[in-house]
Amino acid sequence: MGFDAHRFSAVDSGRPLCVACLEWPGVGLEGDSDGDVAAHALIDAVLSAAMLGDIGGFAGLGPDSPGAGASGRELLMRCADEVGSHGLMIESASVVVIGNRPRIGERRILAEKVMSRCLGCAVSLTATTTDAMGFTGRGEGVAAMATAVVKAIASTDDARG
Repeated sequence: MGFDAHRFSAVDSGRPLCVACLEWPGVGLEGDSDGDVAAHALIDAVLSAAMLGDIGGFAGLGPDSPGAGASGRELLMRCADEVGSHGLMIESASVVVIGNRPRIGERRILAEKVMSRCLGCAVSLTATTTDAMGFTGRGEGVAAMATAVVKAIASTDDARG
């Protein structure tokens, strides 16, 4: 399982809104990378299932980290490569975006296709709101939760998988 949340940037920040590996209209999310909560939650889920840690250990933290400035697409592809280098493959993944915006439904299928290509497996995407409760309900940011299934593809001395 994986989870991520980011607050919206200042209106004048110029940051694009990137969620589920697509750019959407509106103010972007804070973060060292593009702030794509769906991609970040998927990365945490995949790394957790592979017993390879989390996104902080994988991409680092802060403006000088290896993941700084990276897109969700780029980080997902790097994650898939890392998992593969350990003799594992991602079998399937699912992510739910939690927030008032962006409205995922209109581009859900496209986002699923893009994330699926990045990870090399089927990715299911859903979205929900919190009925005006909490920081996502107040429109302060967006969150995402994800799950992933990983399996061994090669014999390895490593206990993972």
